[in-house]
Amino acid sequence: MIAAVAMTGCGIYKPYTRPEVRTDGLYGAGVENADSTSLGNVEWREVFTDPQLQALIELALENNTDMQTAYLRTKETEATLKSARLAYLPSFNFAPQGAISSFDNRNTTKTYTIPVTASWQIDIFNSLTNAKRKARALHAQSQEYAQAVRTQLISGVANLYYTLLMLDRQYEISSETAVKWEESLRTMRDMKQAGMTNEAAVAQYEGNCLSIKASLLDLEHNIRTVENQLCTLLAETPHAVARGRLDDQRMPEELTVGVPVQMLANRPDVRMAEFSLMQSYYATAEARSALYPSISLSGTAGWTNNAGVVVNPGKLLLQAAASLVQPIFNAGANRARVKIMKAQQEESRLAFQQTLLNAGAEVNNALMQTQTARAKNELRKGQIEAMERAVYSTEQLMRHSSTTYLDVLTAQQSLLAAQLSQASDRFDEIQGVVNLYQSLGGGRDLAVDTTIGRKNRKNR
Repeated sequence: MIAAVAMTGCGIYKPYTRPEVRTDGLYGAGVENADSTSLGNVEWREVFTDPQLQALIELALENNTDMQTAYLRTKETEATLKSARLAYLPSFNFAPQGAISSFDNRNTTKTYTIPVTASWQIDIFNSLTNAKRKARALHAQSQEYAQAVRTQLISGVANLYYTLLMLDRQYEISSETAVKWEESLRTMRDMKQAGMTNEAAVAQYEGNCLSIKASLLDLEHNIRTVENQLCTLLAETPHAVARGRLDDQRMPEELTVGVPVQMLANRPDVRMAEFSLMQSYYATAEARSALYPSISLSGTAGWTNNAGVVVNPGKLLLQAAASLVQPIFNAGANRARVKIMKAQQEESRLAFQQTLLNAGAEVNNALMQTQTARAKNELRKGQIEAMERAVYSTEQLMRHSSTTYLDVLTAQQSLLAAQLSQASDRFDEIQGVVNLYQSLGGGRDLAVDTTIGRKNRKNR
């Protein structure tokens, strides 16, 4: 015991402590993060307020197969942790034995033993404790994996839903444009009969009408494809998805990212990386424990007979023993195992650091995506207004002056492109909010998150 206390500094007994990580400037230059509040701490129903989207997210959380698999993994690791905790207790085995023997056709001797054996490993050098701590970290990591799947599932359903709304809006714009171009085609045919234009102009308009009708078919195909992808997340067969309109969506105006240190507590993948580091730390400590002696106590109690007949009165059998095993010839292999575990621990530390850096970059990307899309939306409104005036003016000039049909076609095509881009910009803005919410660790299951926090405090 004195030797055990003297070796507390060798890493066998020390619990895991988080390595020093720097979070200054994690979100990138120019990102204000003095506010302690974060969009990632907002409940997902407050971010995605569309009732139909909320129903789809709830259905996905209930039915998605990846989500169910993640929960099953937590059950597996919970059983592993329970097994590691039970390793502290002695093991009992009931092992009755009987034998019949005869020598040179003489009297037959019958013997029996009805023992209960027990063995108990004394955890002086924390081999069992480190194994339990590693199992606890594995269980916490599996819970974080379930949280990561949950976050990705919420954002995945939201992104597909908003993609459908964007495609619906583009289909609506293209359909309205197709109707207007058919009217223009009829006007061009009337003008040709009146000798005001030629066949080339009519053919050009007809070709553009057919082109936009073909684009409608592409949009229909894309809509069905996205609906099928969404149904896959819902674990349902392909079907039409009820949804709202893109113009009716309302997203949070203020996008707060919070202080960077919150990333260590919010992001499931960052927490998974740290729990992986924790497992490596305790695996190294467990490997060090193998360099020192292991002490086991064992005992047997039961009944036996020492006469020739089974029915003879049994005698009480008691036995106790202790053993100490010190590695000698395999000490080199154990030291090599320690080196392997230390190298894997360093790999886990680097992975944890890189995961944190990647998380900061994702926050910056999502924030810039949203801000850029919002700025483009303001410019796009002015562009559309200008192109609508251009279409009207060129149409009037073509009817009453020498302006050619090519000017009208150019203006109409530019207007259509601007309208489609406006729908795409609006989707980019919404998608940026969704990605920012995900990158800040939003969508957490608060019940599971509380359980993880309570277990971590107990571990410390």
